[in-house]
Amino acid sequence: MAGMSVQESAQVIALLKSLKRRYTILLVEHDMNAVFALADRISVLVYGRILVSGTPEEIRGNEEVRSIYLGEEEIG
Repeated sequence: MAGMSVQESAQVIALLKSLKRRYTILLVEHDMNAVFALADRISVLVYGRILVSGTPEEIRGNEEVRSIYLGEEEIG
């Protein structure tokens, strides 16, 4: 989605959603909102190595991923 406007990204996400039940799609993307909207399984890479793989819910709940990619730190 790099270089796309918000509207263009939304159009591409809608197109990919319409195709995902008919085709296997490998998406390499840094826009986590797009990834969570589209993916059934996610592998998160750090320096070219898989940090964690799982469902969108598992990735969202992973503390390491939240800290590194989603910019969230545990408050407590």
